[in-house]
Amino acid sequence: MDRCTYSDSHRRFIYRRRSTPRSRGFTFIELMVTLVIMGILALMAVPMAQVAIQRDKERELRGVLIELREAIDAYKRAADQGRIMVKVGESGYPKTLNELVDGVPDQQNPKKQMLYFLRRLPRDPLHPNLAIAAEQTWGKRSYQSPPNEPAEGDDVFDVYSLSDKTGLNGIAYRKW
Repeated sequence: MDRCTYSDSHRRFIYRRRSTPRSRGFTFIELMVTLVIMGILALMAVPMAQVAIQRDKERELRGVLIELREAIDAYKRAADQGRIMVKVGESGYPKTLNELVDGVPDQQNPKKQMLYFLRRLPRDPLHPNLAIAAEQTWGKRSYQSPPNEPAEGDDVFDVYSLSDKTGLNGIAYRKW
């Protein structure tokens, strides 16, 4: 109940409200509405976070594929320039991905110094098994295999992801 008192010093009425247990804190309904709103916001945030994580992995995959393909192309250029020994009938591409890291002797250098094309062999960021070697996380296409059916062979002409998933752009990771 409200109680009205007259204050002489201020010459006005002061209304005082009695404090009751109901006027303190939040009601159960207010708490439930708050929880529902928080739940809706969380449900909206989870898919956006998942897309952001997938986008980061795709960005990393794209960068690693560029790095690997540039190293393979640099190896081929060095072979075409006569800096790497290539036997008759060979394509001039590296036999393994590890050859890009381990290096090959420079045939034009009198000291036969090593030519290196990568500091380390990157892993496929979409490969789920972290226990296997980095070279085994990649699909490899040889120079002799057709582009629509990549297969391993005597050399490494190209690399691709072994993931069977599809990217945000609608293209399978294997086709990147």
